[in-house]
Amino acid sequence: MDTTVEKILEQALEMPPKDRAAIAERLILSLDVQTDHDVEVLWQQEIQQRIAEIEKGEVVCIPWEEVRDRLRKKSREAG
Repeated sequence: MDTTVEKILEQALEMPPKDRAAIAERLILSLDVQTDHDVEVLWQQEIQQRIAEIEKGEVVCIPWEEVRDRLRKKSREAG
């Protein structure tokens, strides 16, 4: 890895999580140069459908902390 890249990475890793997330998002978006409009429309439809299901009580949301704990447990069991 280039020393300039390493320095930038070191600086970024010292930043608060919110700032690191913003940087990561911008970098990822910079890689996605071609947006497929049809895919974006389908994702928006999916999101709206899921929101409607939640609002109607058809599905129950699981808090992130619980999901994270389950994933960690699964990872330890597999590992």
